[in-house]
Amino acid sequence: MLDLNDYFNPVSIERPYFQSLSGNAGFPHNIFIHTENNPLKDISSFKVAILGVPEGRNSLSLGSSDAPDSIRRQLYSLARIPGRNKIIDLGNMKQGASFGDTLAGLTDILGTLTGESVFPVIIGGSSALVSAIDRTFSNLREDYTLITVDPRIDYNSTPEIPGSLSYLNSIYANSRSTLKHFINIGYQTYLNDQQVLNRFIRRNSELIRIGDVRQAIYLTEPLFRDSHVAIFDISAVRQSDAPGTALPSPNGFYGEEICLLSRYAGISDNLKIFGLFDVDPGFDNRDQTSGLAAQIIWFFLEGFSQKQYEAPSLSESNSGRFVKYHVRITDLEDDLIFVKSNLTERWWMELKDAENKSVYVSCSHDDYLKANRNEVPDRWVKASDRLKS
Repeated sequence: MLDLNDYFNPVSIERPYFQSLSGNAGFPHNIFIHTENNPLKDISSFKVAILGVPEGRNSLSLGSSDAPDSIRRQLYSLARIPGRNKIIDLGNMKQGASFGDTLAGLTDILGTLTGESVFPVIIGGSSALVSAIDRTFSNLREDYTLITVDPRIDYNSTPEIPGSLSYLNSIYANSRSTLKHFINIGYQTYLNDQQVLNRFIRRNSELIRIGDVRQAIYLTEPLFRDSHVAIFDISAVRQSDAPGTALPSPNGFYGEEICLLSRYAGISDNLKIFGLFDVDPGFDNRDQTSGLAAQIIWFFLEGFSQKQYEAPSLSESNSGRFVKYHVRITDLEDDLIFVKSNLTERWWMELKDAENKSVYVSCSHDDYLKANRNEVPDRWVKASDRLKS
């Protein structure tokens, strides 16, 4: 068992010059904060652990190492999180002598937290750190789905490209990697190599352009619901809303939209790790980006507090919580089977895997309506192809 005190520096941030919320109403009120006077002890009773990773090496932005405390100051000025989930702020991880040392330490930390059923919320630092998340699942020998909110697919054939833009290279090069499915939300075509996009499409990855997301953002919720790791790159937000990053873009999500996506991640049944990366306070304007990053984390935690664990009980046909619908499609041998929750009104599709076992894939009400129009939903086609491969 790791002694986390050896891995983390206590939280030490300046109080904001003005606080609109104080006392019981503020964010720090109902969380445990690792300080010099409050060392880390048993963490097993906590549901969520916030950890800063001040690491900017192997990225375009050395200044991203300053992001955790900049974001934390803004986060602590927000309102308390509703609900009774116990949250701990572990502080900032001690930087390794090399970037590889930091990755190794973060892998150990994530393994310890997930082993104690404590949910890690990572405040980066750069997205080059995602490789540690892959190593964590490799060590656990658990298959996982990775979803990224990022204007770029961070895969590049040029070896000189820093890890923050090529961490998918190291994941796919890792023979022990247990990554089974990749999803991207919000990529911008003009920022990506078409050959890279084609490569991921051939792997049955789900890539959703930002224009398609913004037309019906609610359709992304099922994608988060089936994912195990969610990575948010702040450069997915337009420069006018988030200037504090090394690669800003005039196009991107609005602040309200990125917070809604974060909430979808928070209510996901299957998610095990959440990370927010690539904020660089050196490029920021009056803490605008750090403030938005704090709100992204706040909405994630607010969603987490509303989580309904329905996936484990989907196969319990007599629970009364779910209703099954069989839809006949012309030219298909078997009916499409949809399952709806009476409690949350969320939807799933029931498919068979290679061993003929039932697998439940999250979907939307729109997919059910499409099937009733004698159309096979795209999500069903992609899921069916993945289960056969």
